[in-house]
Amino acid sequence: MTAEASPSGRVTVTEVGQFLKSPPEGFSVEALGSGFRVDNKDGARNLVLIDEFESGSGRVVFHNSPGRKVKMQNLWEYSSVRKSLLSKRIYLRVSACEQRAPHQPRVPRQYVVSVDGRDPFIRWQLERGLDRTISSVAGESYRVDIDLTEALESSVTEDLVGRKPVWRDASFTLKYHSDALFDFPHWFGFSKRRFKLRATKSSCG
Repeated sequence: MTAEASPSGRVTVTEVGQFLKSPPEGFSVEALGSGFRVDNKDGARNLVLIDEFESGSGRVVFHNSPGRKVKMQNLWEYSSVRKSLLSKRIYLRVSACEQRAPHQPRVPRQYVVSVDGRDPFIRWQLERGLDRTISSVAGESYRVDIDLTEALESSVTEDLVGRKPVWRDASFTLKYHSDALFDFPHWFGFSKRRFKLRATKSSCG
């Protein structure tokens, strides 16, 4: 299953098996003895933030992906990551469990989700969230979690993934390490930030 979860194409959802069988434009998949290797052939348009993981068909490795936790150590690296987020389609692996009756097992299904960082509405949210994070930590080390749960809940309908799902791992993290000698706010956990992305605008504008 591959679908545009939002009418604007801001968010797409693809089952992992389908992604490996028919990768989207800019990707190639190589079957290996133990699983699959996925190459991002269009790094100018696609930003992949997917760690190695086990699928029903074997281990899946996205070559040259930094994973969902992106580490930065200087302003140049931060600027590069920021530019990529605001100019590329961002790919993540998420899991979804169907909501079932109590005591019934929940079997997670894995999906590759993409969010268009070039879309004006998504770009605006990313810029605002990153700017607020930077202005609030004053050069200290920090981490910021960018959560896509609300975007998925508001745009993925039940007919796309079955029953109403409970989304897991629907976020990625930017970690900036400052050279400050006494980085007390970071040591004590005060420099953790989080903001959510939405796929649709609220009725209030």
